[in-house]
Amino acid sequence: MSKDLARTYRPVPGLVDAVNAALHLRRPLLLTGRAGSGKSTVIRQIATELDLGEVLHWHITSRSTLADALYRYDALGRIHAHNLRTLDSKSQTKDDEHEDDIGDFVQLGPLGTALLPGNCPRALLIDEIDKSDLDLPSDLLDVLERGSFEIPELARHPKPEIQVRTADKARKRNIKHGWVQCTEFPVIVLTSNGERDFPAPFLRRCVRFEMPPLSQRTLTDIVAAHLGNIEDSTTATLVQTFLKKLNDDEYVAIDQLLNAVYLLRGNHVPDFNQRQSLEKLLLQELGRG
Repeated sequence: MSKDLARTYRPVPGLVDAVNAALHLRRPLLLTGRAGSGKSTVIRQIATELDLGEVLHWHITSRSTLADALYRYDALGRIHAHNLRTLDSKSQTKDDEHEDDIGDFVQLGPLGTALLPGNCPRALLIDEIDKSDLDLPSDLLDVLERGSFEIPELARHPKPEIQVRTADKARKRNIKHGWVQCTEFPVIVLTSNGERDFPAPFLRRCVRFEMPPLSQRTLTDIVAAHLGNIEDSTTATLVQTFLKKLNDDEYVAIDQLLNAVYLLRGNHVPDFNQRQSLEKLLLQELGRG
């Protein structure tokens, strides 16, 4: 999120206190609410306000595992690279062991990258945690309480310090003795659409906040913050249409409303039938994934 967009953010009552509590207690912030209520925007606003850099993103599905979020080791790729060097007799040198760098085949995931030591905490969005496997929330808390994890493949390697890839584009970091230990607890926001309950130990270790249902006034304020003066009948109609979709439990996002208002307000599209067609196109329900 750019700083201009961040300035347009309008936190709901109580959210600022919840964020500050999570920051001071160094606890994950669990945001619950229906789709489109602005949950995933919160971490970008925090990162902008505190100058935490690019937000790391771990989108949860039913197939997500904690291991993948920490790191991935491409064993087959390493074997293939070794075989290619073996076949090429010209590449056989005394330094061949050095060329076979295991670090080329290890990449930290978003959570693993967030736990790297540094002078400034990283911001991490764990999106739709309620879609995870039943055991994942508890496993996640175990890692967060320690603030560390081991990469066994590196711990067994004879080189004490190995450079690996991270979840940040084109960035590498050195890992000593296969161990990653954070020095600053990452700023973590977890989002949930409320599709399942979580175990008590997980909830106890999070700061929880329920995002209130979006109202016509709230939506109007959001649109005005992004697009400026919107006092026209088209905008009011689009806001009402969008709110009805939310109340009918359709899966739509605020970005869709902003796109519709930007394109259709005023006399941008004078033809009525075309306006109706574009409104239907822009505000159609999203797949729930």
